[in-house]
Amino acid sequence: MADAPIAPAPAPIRLVIFDFDGTLSDSGDWFISMIDHLAGIFHFRKVKGDEIEMLRHRSSREVIQYLGISRWKLPFIAWYVRRLVGRNVGQIELFPGTPDLLQQINAIGVQIALVTSNSEDNARRILGPENAALISFYACGSSLFGKAPKFRRVLKRLGVPAAETLAIGDETRDVDSAREVGMRAGSVLWGYAREQALAATRPDAMFRAPQDILDYVGAHRD
Repeated sequence: MADAPIAPAPAPIRLVIFDFDGTLSDSGDWFISMIDHLAGIFHFRKVKGDEIEMLRHRSSREVIQYLGISRWKLPFIAWYVRRLVGRNVGQIELFPGTPDLLQQINAIGVQIALVTSNSEDNARRILGPENAALISFYACGSSLFGKAPKFRRVLKRLGVPAAETLAIGDETRDVDSAREVGMRAGSVLWGYAREQALAATRPDAMFRAPQDILDYVGAHRD
């Protein structure tokens, strides 16, 4: 009986693309505090306190549907939220360990990019000059369901194949967009979506702490 063929080893990781809000920046509580304000302006369902945890177990698309948000409104909501963040950057901090995470990834020769629906100016201000300088390319201002085009733009600009890229986010839509482009997808468990919802999208890895990201990238460098 012939031996089963050995699966080829995955390509080394040369680029990590991070989401920002809920992945590098601890903006979750601030966003939740803004939900009713946004609901009043854009005329979608307000969220009661006991619904917040339930929604964290839903996919991004299910949340949008539950709140009754029309897809045509999403770009306008994203634009408005960027303006709100710009006025309140002092209330939003990085997750503990984020600076060290970025520094160590950079130190092992892996490039870092940022793809987010937030603005580049907001991201840079929250990151601070030293952390912002570690990021090779910013692709910001993507729509709430439009990350795949931004991912492709990053790959083209930095000259890195999708197979050698790991995209990391905190929502199910981040995994969906990475899959669409052919990249590996990683999900952090300290952001918006709960583990069960993320696991249903079958990311390549789920990270409970920043050190888990470093361990994974380090194990896939060669």
